[in-house]
Amino acid sequence: MRRATVWRAGFLMLAAGLFAACAAVPPAPTLAVAQLAPSGKLRAAINYGNPILATRDANGEPRGVSVDLARELARRLGVPVELVIYTAAGKVVAGIQAGAWDVGFFAIDPVRAVDTDFSAAYLLIEGAYLVPADSSIRRNEDVDRDGVRVAVGRGSAYDLYLTRELKQAKLLRAPTSQAVTDMMVAQKLDVAAGVKQQMQADAGRLPGLRLIDGRFMEIRQAMAVPKGRGAGASYVAAFVEEMKDSGFIADALRRHGIEGAVVANPVAEPARQ
Repeated sequence: MRRATVWRAGFLMLAAGLFAACAAVPPAPTLAVAQLAPSGKLRAAINYGNPILATRDANGEPRGVSVDLARELARRLGVPVELVIYTAAGKVVAGIQAGAWDVGFFAIDPVRAVDTDFSAAYLLIEGAYLVPADSSIRRNEDVDRDGVRVAVGRGSAYDLYLTRELKQAKLLRAPTSQAVTDMMVAQKLDVAAGVKQQMQADAGRLPGLRLIDGRFMEIRQAMAVPKGRGAGASYVAAFVEEMKDSGFIADALRRHGIEGAVVANPVAEPARQ
């Protein structure tokens, strides 16, 4: 009996060891670690301007999908994480020139790609228009007309997109995405443009507003690394694919109560350097 008990205990210890070995994260390539954490820590840019990605909890601490991804990436790199907080995506992008962060979370755009290497998208969200309830604007296509004034968040993905796409309507820029609808109301503008969830929340917060059906764009949220860090960018690209495929991002959305955002489809995993 004692021999069987000892054998069983040994088998369970061996099985536990094998499971731990299988679950262990393989060490990140040395060059990727050096490029993603040159200061010895991963400085991750967190944007409170997009509540789909990050907000503050009841204690004022950062929480959200991007925060979870930053912490998981740091864990895999074997370094501490430092969350660098911003209030708008445009300010995050400006932080590249200052060398203020090592990895960021914002939407893919060709203007931003000049200074940034992006992963594939990990989240898809929609851009939507909000108008006064009595507005003659009924469809997204009605917005681009002469005399129509559209409020946008300065430097946001939808600001960059609409700057290229709108030929007749005029864009007016609020300092942050959260200020867009208030600016529209205060200045009696015709349209507020933004992330659909923000526009829906504003419609519920302020009377006399109406959300236009559908979307004017699809916003592809990705992870970003400053140019010139090829090994780091390749590692992040592969990391994003694993986070999508494993269900990590879908779990984070559920955990943080985020609705209306869709996990992007996986793509072929890039080769790590």
